[in-house]
Formats: sequence, C-alpha cells, structure tokens
Amino acid sequence: MEYTLDIARQSPGGKPWRQTFLVEDSGESSVSTILDSISSQVSLDAEGEPAEPVVWECGCLQGKCGACAMRINGVPRLACSAFLREFPKRRILVEPLGKFPVIKDLAVDRSGMFESLKQAKLWLEGEAFNSKFRHDACYQSAMCLMCGCCLDVCPNFMPDEEFFGAALAVNAYRILEQSEAKSIALEYKKRYWHTCGKSLSCDKVCPAKLPVEELMARANAIAIWGK
Repeated sequence: MEYTLDIARQSPGGKPWRQTFLVEDSGESSVSTILDSISSQVSLDAEGEPAEPVVWECGCLQGKCGACAMRINGVPRLACSAFLREFPKRRILVEPLGKFPVIKDLAVDRSGMFESLKQAKLWLEGEAFNSKFRHDACYQSAMCLMCGCCLDVCPNFMPDEEFFGAALAVNAYRILEQSEAKSIALEYKKRYWHTCGKSLSCDKVCPAKLPVEELMARANAIAIWGK
C-alpha cells in the first residue's frame, strides 16, 4: 500500500513548510520507522527531488522515553507507537508539538517544561513516607514520560507563563504525598490550581495512559485541602 506523509519542515528562524513523501508499506511500520528511513539515507520526496534528512528526536523507540512526541494528524502522540495501519485514508500529517519552540523540523525545545518543574521545587527534602494504600498512585505518577503531549493540548498552558499544566500536577502528587514540604503546596496553588480550567484534554492524550484526572484530583486534595 502507498502512504502519503506530509512532513512539516522548518529551519531555525525560518517559516514552516511541508514536504511530501510517498511510502510503500504494509501498514505495520510506525511513523518513527518511516522518519528514520527518510533521515538515514538519501530520500526522494513526492516530486522526485532529493530531500535533506528530517530532524526529529528519538530515544528508546518503545514508548518509554517520550522523546519522539509530535503531532500526527493533529493529535500529539509518540511517533514510535503510531502505526500506519491506524490511518485508513493513508495520508498522514506529521508536525512538531505546537507549544514549544521549534529547533528544526520536528525537534522542539522542551527545556522550559523541565525548568518549570525545577521552579516548583519538585524534590524531596527529607525522608519519603510510604503508604501501601497509595503506593499504586505514586508509582503511576512516577511513570510520567515528560513528553509534553498534555501541555500541547491544554487550552490554559502557554510557554513562559506561570501555569505549568498537567506535567506539574501529575509529578507534584508523588512529592506531596511523600513529604510535608509546605513550599511545594504553595507552588502548586500558584502554578497550577488557580489557572487550570479543568478541560481534561490532557487526560485523553497521555501516551503512558496515566490516570491524569485521578492524579490531579489527589494532588488537589493534599495541596488545597490538606487531605
């Protein structure tokens, strides 16, 4: 079967444009496999012109690291877990995440997200408490990939603003649950609680299938009501 991939290309400081590639595949390959093929050899686009390698990020390619997060047909997800068979119309638009600065092509700078977690002081300052009744929820919190998909769909999140989105709430729960640091609760109120619009769009796109809504509710209970 022939698939058509429209890939967003962009150089630093330049305007985005699209380059189309025609790919013969059974449908069992992932988008990351196709991107790797285009980037690792001299490829021709749909016009028969030689194409420069597509710049994108990858790590484990097994859905564990979150590095290959991008928009695929408008939905933020991991390229390694998006298989061609999922697109019956056989036309796929691949774009970078929209809420982060583009480095080049599909690679974006997510350092702002990591810096925001540092600003919120999400670390333990003493010994952690462990409750067998909440162990599973804390474990799920620790499974966050830091991919940025939740922030990409959040209507309240904008780069360089005070609201840090679900990436903060999910990770904050584990620290709030295991420590008595009041400063974390204050940062949580300031950088999440007062601005979240509760659209829960983040809950629908998490590649790790985390119970984002539940973790946010648990974090709210501790930080806001002390429960």
